[in-house]
Amino acid sequence: MSAAEPIKVAELPKVAVFPMGQHIGAPAKPIVKKGDKVKVGTMIAEAGGFVSAPIFSSVSGTVLKVDTVVDASGYAKPAVYITVEGDEWEESIDRSSDLVTLKERPELTDKDIVEKIKNAGVVGMGGACFPTHVKLSPPPGSKPEWIIINAVECEPYLTADHRLMLEHADEILVGVTLLMKAMNVNKAYIGIENNKPDAIQLLTSKATQYAQNGNIEIVPLKVKYPQGGEKQLIDAVVGRQVPAPPALPVSVGAILQNVGTAYAVYEAVMKNKPLFERIVTVTGKSLAHPSNFLVRMGTPMSQLIDACGGLPEDTGKLIGGGPMMGKALVNTEVPICKGSSGVLIMNEQESKRAEAQPCIRCAKCVNACPMGLEPYLLSKLSAMQEWERAEAEDIVSCIECGSCQFTCPSHRPLLDYVRMGKSTVMGIIRARQAKN
Repeated sequence: MSAAEPIKVAELPKVAVFPMGQHIGAPAKPIVKKGDKVKVGTMIAEAGGFVSAPIFSSVSGTVLKVDTVVDASGYAKPAVYITVEGDEWEESIDRSSDLVTLKERPELTDKDIVEKIKNAGVVGMGGACFPTHVKLSPPPGSKPEWIIINAVECEPYLTADHRLMLEHADEILVGVTLLMKAMNVNKAYIGIENNKPDAIQLLTSKATQYAQNGNIEIVPLKVKYPQGGEKQLIDAVVGRQVPAPPALPVSVGAILQNVGTAYAVYEAVMKNKPLFERIVTVTGKSLAHPSNFLVRMGTPMSQLIDACGGLPEDTGKLIGGGPMMGKALVNTEVPICKGSSGVLIMNEQESKRAEAQPCIRCAKCVNACPMGLEPYLLSKLSAMQEWERAEAEDIVSCIECGSCQFTCPSHRPLLDYVRMGKSTVMGIIRARQAKN
């Protein structure tokens, strides 16, 4: 519904709210206080550890308070509130539209690139929000062979990555060359589903300008959810299977990055621009004008919904993300964060859950599971708190794609139980490792 809509620049909020936990790992630590003046691009929170990332103001103005806010998780988290006053940017940011390639910056080393990415607060833009500099610092003994760019965007409704590819293909490809240099690899693949033929054609035509001996390859992929899962994508592109945790993609030679991350890497390294804005899809069957927006972090979702014609009367649920892996939000004032790929407004009819019926052992959930697990069994073990057996049945390999629950003819809440069980088992594993 929003794929043909060009990216619009969202209006600035009156008050921007920045949660400190916008990434996997330790939350960022605020370094500003009430009354401080900030500009666009001013650091307002520093990384809280190695697996963490700093947060930058997306607006200029005055710090209103350091308090808490209910974010997309539904829980109150520490946050910085900034009253917006004008739009003054840090002078170090290159705001020109001039394309800068590695030819103009031959002095950049692999360490320089990773350091700039780290200092700019870049994280995975596909939703997981893993700090990018950590991914670019693989464990000793690991040898990356390829960079794989995830441009699949397999989640229904979302078109932010699609529009980004159509409108910023050159910047993305420069970002890919930067990632390749950072990892000292000579081959990159960009995986795109076949339902985006215009993006495939555009990137294929432009890749030759940046590739050396065809070392950037565009790979059209079958339209199949969840094709964008990292293990599924690695298998589809290079034919290698990543073992169960604690194995990582780099264990089979792959470093994965989202296409939005490649764009953010370009801006961070070539334009000295921290990550403080992103493309967000706002969509829904009852929404008047589904759109894609370039949004500053900290903007309330209600502002984007109003820009699309307002909240429809038949709204049943507000989803942060897509319908399969997104989460229902408690209100429309949740701020846009680094991992906010979309806002989906589901009407009452499509958001209503059918009453759960007894499991009929049809095994449809087993057939649908892309990880080869047994969701019916894992959900039962979670419900009965059989954590030891759940771990033995590899519950931590679940990627929470929702395929099992979607396909269940008895409408059983399989993913709800599996997600709860996975979280509990991972906590038990971490406690065991800490003790050892």
